[in-house]
Amino acid sequence: MAENILLHSLFTLLIAIAASAVFHRLRLPVILAYVFTGLLSGPACFNWFDQQQMHWLAEFGVTLLMFSLGLEFSFAKVWSMRHQVFGVGMAQVALTWLVTCFFCALVGLSATTGLIVGAALSLSSTAIVLKILNQLGWLNRDHGRMTVSVLLFQDMAVVPFLVVISLLQKFDSLSWFYLLSTTASTTMALMMLLALARWLLPQILNEVAQVRSHELFVLSALGVVLVMSVMTQQLGLSMALGAFMGGMLLSESQYKSQLEADIRPFRDILLGVFFISIGMLIDLQVVASHAGTIVFALIGIMLFKLSLVLGVLRVIKVAWFDAIVTSLSLAQVGEFSFVILALAVQDELLPPVMNQILVIVAVLSMAVSAYILPHSYRIARFFAGKVPQHFPDENDLKPVLNQGVLLLGYGRVGQTITRFLKMESIGYAALDLEPERVREAQSLGEPVFFGDARSHSILKKMGLKEAKLVVITFAPKRCVLEVMATIKRMAPAVDIVVRTQDDRDMTELEAAGAYQVVPEKLEGSLMLVSQILDHCSVPLKQIMRLLNRERQLHYPDLHHFFDEDESEYEDIKVHAISLADGSFMVGTRVQDLSLHQIEVQIKAICRAGEAIENPPQDWELAVGDVLLLIGQSHSLEQAENYLHLG
Repeated sequence: MAENILLHSLFTLLIAIAASAVFHRLRLPVILAYVFTGLLSGPACFNWFDQQQMHWLAEFGVTLLMFSLGLEFSFAKVWSMRHQVFGVGMAQVALTWLVTCFFCALVGLSATTGLIVGAALSLSSTAIVLKILNQLGWLNRDHGRMTVSVLLFQDMAVVPFLVVISLLQKFDSLSWFYLLSTTASTTMALMMLLALARWLLPQILNEVAQVRSHELFVLSALGVVLVMSVMTQQLGLSMALGAFMGGMLLSESQYKSQLEADIRPFRDILLGVFFISIGMLIDLQVVASHAGTIVFALIGIMLFKLSLVLGVLRVIKVAWFDAIVTSLSLAQVGEFSFVILALAVQDELLPPVMNQILVIVAVLSMAVSAYILPHSYRIARFFAGKVPQHFPDENDLKPVLNQGVLLLGYGRVGQTITRFLKMESIGYAALDLEPERVREAQSLGEPVFFGDARSHSILKKMGLKEAKLVVITFAPKRCVLEVMATIKRMAPAVDIVVRTQDDRDMTELEAAGAYQVVPEKLEGSLMLVSQILDHCSVPLKQIMRLLNRERQLHYPDLHHFFDEDESEYEDIKVHAISLADGSFMVGTRVQDLSLHQIEVQIKAICRAGEAIENPPQDWELAVGDVLLLIGQSHSLEQAENYLHLG
């Protein structure tokens, strides 16, 4: 059994990969590729999976999407949108429900059927719309905020819809007092949960961040989503609503960018599973036998929803352009409609054939919307004419950093750099993994953010491609190389300056793409040398020439010191050996010495008080010569024995 599931999962993955590639070549949305994959792997073709299991995975994908959305909307922002949420959102849901009930009554359907169909059609697809708006960068535009407002109210409306449908079977005993008391108790419990989570979640993440474990932070982020989702589900609300509120609670914390980056891979994978599960709902036999009805219903429902939303927005005097784009965004039937329809069929309130037709229409409407949404600006321009002046162009949406310096690490070195950048009015932004440091910097208005510099999405959000320069100020070589590899993949032309403790890894870092490597300890020595030479009246031009020479040649004169007990260069030292009258190597030429075999080099030979660096190979050793050798301690001991004793 387990082997079959694994094999079927592999086949589904291969189909999804192939379909995504083909749909991309055809310039069709990748969402349609997932739906097509679900159609092949579902009951319509191979029937590989249990749809109930797929449903739970798919619901978790929508839950992660809502958490990501919550990170973009603080409570203050949602409160500022209350007129849109409870005005436009309520009007859209109520009018869609009422008009659908009236139409169902006209064609002879029961009031119960009208209530269920109206509830299903009043909802739009949160998963598809938000995914596409986020990909296109439209969430913070006027029509994006309007769309999100309506979707938020729709998600909240799912709860009373499900309560009403579950009570329709015992409609005679339905009590308004029961409904009101249930709503009040649920609301009170939700407020208590939010108050507790608002205090507790930041405390937990503070402790997790102190550990500096990326794996633990990812697990904690997933834990936050699951806990909030399960808690709201236990209150009779949707998991997606709980995840959204959890995201809002953390939207103003310094962990916002890191949380979003950690959640994104899981969210995108599980959203793919969601769209695959949607494809599994399609019954090809029903499609074949009711093709005309399905096409008519699809066109009619989408035009009806589009016209209704457009009318509501125009009544409140929303600009034509924004109104058209918002209407196109909300014209499809949503994923929560499947939950409503499934409950109705389970309670025998809806005929199975009608349910299947509505499911197919919902799936097709999602597919059509996935194709239309990316082209909605062209459609809106065609009908509305010129884009309003208040409407931002793509180029107006700037990342956190624009044409400045991106600092990765905001410790002592990073803070020193920012002080001088501010003096010269050079823009900058910084990333750091120390939560307390980030919090204090943000409290002073500094553009410092909590996040892992190895994350592709965080670097993108920080505006890596728009940066003039990236400065890496933390020391561990492995982390630095990972960050540099990510930067070079995303923005090959951006220059990178790396600060290190010393120059042991200088060549490797330069080979990895560093524009300049600054070894802090050696540069400190150079600054001290420059001060001493300046005090000794050496001309500034001469000092700069000496310093530049050291940097260009990788600090040759700043290595290998006498008696450096705690050497950081693998115990490599300089040792002077004086040749006496009885030394075995007196009269031998430098080229005939075999010092390289014991890993020792001759740095200089001193004769008659004059030191000759890198002596010529035909130099003949004489009594009184002092050889300055470089090597490790044990090698230098061997070299001394070799020179004296042969």
